[in-house]
Amino acid sequence: MIRLPVLALSAAALAAALTGCVVAPVGPAYAAPPGVAYVAPTYVSPGVGFVWAYHPRYGWGWHHPQYGWHRGWR
Repeated sequence: MIRLPVLALSAAALAAALTGCVVAPVGPAYAAPPGVAYVAPTYVSPGVGFVWAYHPRYGWGWHHPQYGWHRGWR
């Protein structure tokens, strides 16, 4: 009679240990080109697919490979 709660607790512990979320590794996602100071974003990403990147003329901003620069940079 004692074995049933032990098995249930073991199964619950195993299920809790195997469930969870996958987290991407945190690292230097954005790197400044040589000779350029890195400037952190001042607002959140405008949408999925945008990356914080450096533009030689306008400086740092959000860029999307398909839609271009956020706030009209071309």
